[in-house]
Amino acid sequence: MRVLVAGASGVIGQRLVTILVASGHVVTGTTRSPMKAAAIHAAGARPLVVDVFDAQRLGDSLSAAGPEVVVHQLTDLPDRLEPAGLAEMTSRNARVRTEGTRHLVAAALRAGARRLIAQSIAWAYAPGREPHPEEDPLDVDAEGNRRVTVQGVAELERLVTSVPRLDGLVLRYGQLYGPGTWNAAPSGKVPVHVEGAARAAALAVTRGEPGIYNIVEDGAGASNAKARAHLGWDPGLR
Repeated sequence: MRVLVAGASGVIGQRLVTILVASGHVVTGTTRSPMKAAAIHAAGARPLVVDVFDAQRLGDSLSAAGPEVVVHQLTDLPDRLEPAGLAEMTSRNARVRTEGTRHLVAAALRAGARRLIAQSIAWAYAPGREPHPEEDPLDVDAEGNRRVTVQGVAELERLVTSVPRLDGLVLRYGQLYGPGTWNAAPSGKVPVHVEGAARAAALAVTRGEPGIYNIVEDGAGASNAKARAHLGWDPGLR
């Protein structure tokens, strides 16, 4: 299957490309940085240097690649979390989730893709019962940086799941831990290992009905029952 991974040089994207190539898929991976294209090529994928905010070039590039499935792993996050830059980071990342996702959805449709998988987060739920099933409301009335984040998440999820011509799946990842992430060990109420997150995205390429899935470990503040049942995902997958 022809799969395009948008954000192939990211912490999940790198792992996902490796898994997909090993599974026999023909993979194209995007990056904004020409310096990172070589690593994508070395992993067995075709590198594509393009910025998600350049809508025309993005559309042209995806049309040339002709993916059947597009996986949205785009973020704008630093390698290290610096509290002093939190507000700016939050704003940049929200722009990727809103404007960037809108461009990617349009490009996927133009390219004739039939399936779109996008990463979201599992710690955006409004306060309430736990563990949260996917049907619980998001905390869109939060304040400050959390409000910016949650409203960006809500718009991403709306864009991905509301296009009739695309089977849209949203993976609400827990708080990542493991090599290359901000956390060496599980952190917060909804953790997930980075390798487990990548495995979930790989499974979603061919499994699961359109909709939203929590990708979190057992005993977390959100339920992973739907991902287990419909994606065949196990948080112990590495």
